Amino acid sequence: MTISSGKRRQPSLAQLRAFAAVAEHLHFRDAAAAIGMSQPALSGAVSALEETLGVTLLERTTRKVLLSPAGERLAVRAKAVLDEVGALLEEAEAVRAPFTGALRLGVIPTVAPYLLPTVLRLVHERYPQLDLQVHEEQTASLVDGLHSGRLDLLLLAVPLGVPGVAELPLFDEDFVLVTPLDHRLGGREGIPREALRELNLLLLDEGHCLRDQALDICREAGREDAPVTTTAAGLSTLVQLVAGGLGCTLLPRTAQRLETARSSQLLTGYFADPAPSRRIALAMRAGAARGAEYEELAAALREALRALPVRVLDAAA
Repeated sequence: MTISSGKRRQPSLAQLRAFAAVAEHLHFRDAAAAIGMSQPALSGAVSALEETLGVTLLERTTRKVLLSPAGERLAVRAKAVLDEVGALLEEAEAVRAPFTGALRLGVIPTVAPYLLPTVLRLVHERYPQLDLQVHEEQTASLVDGLHSGRLDLLLLAVPLGVPGVAELPLFDEDFVLVTPLDHRLGGREGIPREALRELNLLLLDEGHCLRDQALDICREAGREDAPVTTTAAGLSTLVQLVAGGLGCTLLPRTAQRLETARSSQLLTGYFADPAPSRRIALAMRAGAARGAEYEELAAALREALRALPVRVLDAAA
């Protein structure tokens, strides 16, 4: 058995930041610029880290910098340590002053254009010290970003059914049927869901949760085959395809006014109760340090969203 007579030296955060920057850029000058450190200081910090750890992290040549095998392994660890330190500082900031600092909000494309005006107005008026940073992405990317810590809060359709993610329900909204002017269901009310069995329905591309919701609605209506012959990357394009006579589509009520106003060649039909619908919520990491803030934000959003054609939910929904 070996007994150490002294404490093992510990690397400093400055040394880890310097090494992580070099590992990312593989260039001393670029790495130094990225973290605001002089090149000699950065080189000295990496050398000090190598001495502290007792391993060679870099292979230096006259033309470029390469990671050694040990450097490749330890670069992953260094980044993880720095990420955790960053998370610690963010949590401390949240405890000191709620609704300050950065809040990275992820939003799905079928929600962003229609709800963000309300969200941004609320944040500007009620939380002026909050630095809201918006990222529009599809659901899978948003959930990955939430798990990795790249994003703090999501605004999207639920349920997600993802472990470790808590959902704060905001509202339910109905779908409407958008058709060309000459369609037999154009402008009708009380449309039965079964009418979806025979429609040429245009949907969004794969990856959009709204596409999956529309397909689920079709299956509930008794349609077995996939009703897709033409797809689009966004709702605006989808509606223009309808205006051109290629088929019909389903729109969430929050999108109806903006999207159907783009063309005079459209009519909107409404389904019989209970109409097909979707639920929109905020989603956060379970046990998030800023969870109380996010719940307060959800409550404020519910009140702000009452002006929209939706059914606002209470927190227990």
